[in-house]
Amino acid sequence: MIDKINDTCLVELIKELREEKDAIILSHYYQDDAIQDIADFVGDSLALAQWAAKTDAKVIVLCGVHFMGETAKILSPGKRVLVPDIDAGCSLADSCPAEEFERFIEMHPDHTVISYVNTTAAVKTLTDVVVTSTNARQIVESFPADEKIIFGPDENLGNYINSLTGRDMVLWRGACHVHEQFSLEKILDLRRKHPDAIILAHPECKSVILKIADFIGSTSALLKFATESLERKFIVATESGILHKMRELNLDKEFIPAPPADSTCACNECSFMKLNTLEKLYYCLRDESPEILISEEIRLKAEKPIRRMLEISERLGL
Repeated sequence: MIDKINDTCLVELIKELREEKDAIILSHYYQDDAIQDIADFVGDSLALAQWAAKTDAKVIVLCGVHFMGETAKILSPGKRVLVPDIDAGCSLADSCPAEEFERFIEMHPDHTVISYVNTTAAVKTLTDVVVTSTNARQIVESFPADEKIIFGPDENLGNYINSLTGRDMVLWRGACHVHEQFSLEKILDLRRKHPDAIILAHPECKSVILKIADFIGSTSALLKFATESLERKFIVATESGILHKMRELNLDKEFIPAPPADSTCACNECSFMKLNTLEKLYYCLRDESPEILISEEIRLKAEKPIRRMLEISERLGL
């Protein structure tokens, strides 16, 4: 084990290994600041999937959660896909076991199945098209207005898309533990203290949070809005890792994390995302482990709805 090595040394060691292994480091916005800073690319789920599909690197290190590593492997079967911590899972993906979702689909025959990217490879094999929070509305609207649709697993996002599109999609009752925990009372208290602040919210939040938001969007959409806005103060209702990039791109603006309900902490973090550390990233590159492995049968089935998402997104200019 590395004994008392500081982050500066770790960064240099990681850079050396990245070059030696012909690796690319992809990081989600919800990762720790240090991992975002060393990554070759930082983005949301859609952007990470797009990068995984097009990179020429021999090794992909996906700093995020397990389903993101699976998505990269599905799209890049000839590459080694590594993750710093194999236990970095996802509460939303866990809320939708494949066997139960399959029975749910059987209860609603003749429905098109749209699954959020925050799902296991096994769930993707049951899916007609995958979506992210960036493209969910546009992909749903690409289907005829009378199309019968199952949407899973995020019920909050599904309800939001229904409200925007006038659809009546059948929703699987799943949720992200981070976005479920935001406190309406505490956010309203923050607004009283900062009456000039704009409230930004991710569509995985509960409807009561979305109703008071000034802008609702995916992680990348929230970042874009905050960067382009003339406003100077924002209350941000999504995982607090995004604040690093928001502050980096907007030095003259103030970003206040929305707090969870049952915590003394002033911000809301994903415990799974935070399992990844610089030290684990170093060992991951050094040992080329943990590695994401998927059977070819599952990979081929799961690839179809992801490719369909990427094709529709490209066609729509997303």
